[in-house]
Amino acid sequence: MAAAESSCSHWWHAPFYLAMCCTLAFMAISTARYYPSTNPLPTPHALALNASLALRLHGGFHITATLLQISPELFLSSPHTTLFAIQDSAISLLSLPPSSMRHLLRYHAVPATLPMSALLKKPPGFCLQTLAADDTLAITNSTNYTSLTINHVLVSHPDMFLHGPLAVHGVSAPFDAASSQSSKGAVEWKGIIRVLSSNGFVSFAIGLNAVVDGILRDYANLSSVTVLAAPNFEFLSSPSPFLDRIVRFHILRQRFSYVELSAVGNSSLTTLLPASHLHIANFSPNLALNGVQITRPDIFSSKNFVVHGISRTFHFDDFFH
Repeated sequence: MAAAESSCSHWWHAPFYLAMCCTLAFMAISTARYYPSTNPLPTPHALALNASLALRLHGGFHITATLLQISPELFLSSPHTTLFAIQDSAISLLSLPPSSMRHLLRYHAVPATLPMSALLKKPPGFCLQTLAADDTLAITNSTNYTSLTINHVLVSHPDMFLHGPLAVHGVSAPFDAASSQSSKGAVEWKGIIRVLSSNGFVSFAIGLNAVVDGILRDYANLSSVTVLAAPNFEFLSSPSPFLDRIVRFHILRQRFSYVELSAVGNSSLTTLLPASHLHIANFSPNLALNGVQITRPDIFSSKNFVVHGISRTFHFDDFFH
């Protein structure tokens, strides 16, 4: 009788599980069609089965565990994978057609092996490519290097499975693609300041931090920048208006890797200082901007910013170079 009561008390789950069964069947068929048997998987099925078992033993992630078991190709189409498993309580609230569900799940898989220790080292605003076409995830916050949010969703169960090329973390809710898009639309200045500080550009990081509120006010929707930093930034004691101008003169309004700068050739690049440009030219053995060489190219690169080290800071005379 107790068993019957228990079964009846959960009758409302039936429509969801029926829909999920249909979705799983669709995914298994469509995935098999997308990955023909003549092209063996780069990741062994045994790895997916072990991860599935770990999720089942942990509890609360049975849906993802089932998907890993019956259709591992959905997530493991890359030699290295980080999977963000959605809790059953959150995924059961979704009402999506099978094709949209497949896209959502692949949006929760990253083609790289990233344990929690590696994710915590990424600065806010850092973008992660996913298996869902061109869609990316964005690291939105980290606190005391112990917790992390991605697309503003908490990574609630880090390192549930770590073995070889596969890492699995649990998340409290599905990632919202709109959160990533909004992160793409604005440069994460705190992340830039952190990168500068950790790579030997402390004085420039202090200068940028002092004026960043004004930059945010004037360039709230800026999507990408190139930061040109010298190890010794000698203008920290300058009056605020001049410090603001000189810092902005060291930042380009677009993201340019060193290779992209090389391809630009002899031309002028727009800075954050209104009506001020930097002229790029070959200056053996390195590229130079207004005669100042880029000595440490691509120190750090993310989706919306890149940092290059330069031989010295730009001076006031360089404004008119």
